[in-house]
Amino acid sequence: MYKNFFKRTIDFSFSLLGFIFLSPVFIIITISLFFANQGKPFFFQKRPGKNEKIFQIIKFKTMNDKKDANGNLLSDQERLTKIGLFVRKTSLDEIPQLLNVIIGDMSLIGPRPLLVQYLPLYNDFQKQRHLIRPGITGWAQINGRNAISWNQKFEYDVWYVKNYSFLLDLKIVFLTIKKVFVREGISQEGVATMEVFKGNV
Repeated sequence: MYKNFFKRTIDFSFSLLGFIFLSPVFIIITISLFFANQGKPFFFQKRPGKNEKIFQIIKFKTMNDKKDANGNLLSDQERLTKIGLFVRKTSLDEIPQLLNVIIGDMSLIGPRPLLVQYLPLYNDFQKQRHLIRPGITGWAQINGRNAISWNQKFEYDVWYVKNYSFLLDLKIVFLTIKKVFVREGISQEGVATMEVFKGNV
C-alpha cells in the first residue's frame, strides 16, 4: 500500500508544504545567485527518471559559466562561486527540486537522478535504480553521498529499490538532516562534486 499509493501522497503533500515554508529562503537565494551568476540563478538539466523517462531537473546554479582562453568551461572547482559553495554545503541547492517532486518527476526519497549520458554505461544490475522515481535524497546519500565510489553508490541505490518502506524512508529523512548539519560527503577528494562515471571497467 505504501509503495503503490501513500509514498506518492506523502511526497506531494510534504513537498508542497516544504516549498511554501521555505519560500522566503528560496527567494533570498534566487536573488543572491541572480547577481552571482549574471542573471542565471537556476540550473536546468535533463535527467532520467522512473523507467528511464527523461525529465528536466531544476536546482540552484552554484557554478558560473567562466571559460578558458580556448572557450572551454573551467573546472567545477574553479567555477564554484562563494555563495554557490555555501548553498551546496548546506544542501540548499536542492530546494527547487521540491517542484520536481510536486509535479511527479521525482520522490523525496530515492536514488539520485544522474546524467542522461550515463544510461548506456549501466549494467543490468545498475539499471534497476530506475525502477522507481529518483529522489532528492536517498540511501546512498546518507551512506557517503559523493565521497563513495560509483560501485558503492549503485549497490546502495539498488538495495533501496528492493527494500524501501515507510520506516526506511523515515530513517533516511532524519539521517539526511543530520548529514546536512555535519556536512559530510559533499565531494570526493580533489573535485567539487564527484568524478565522472566512465562505465564498468
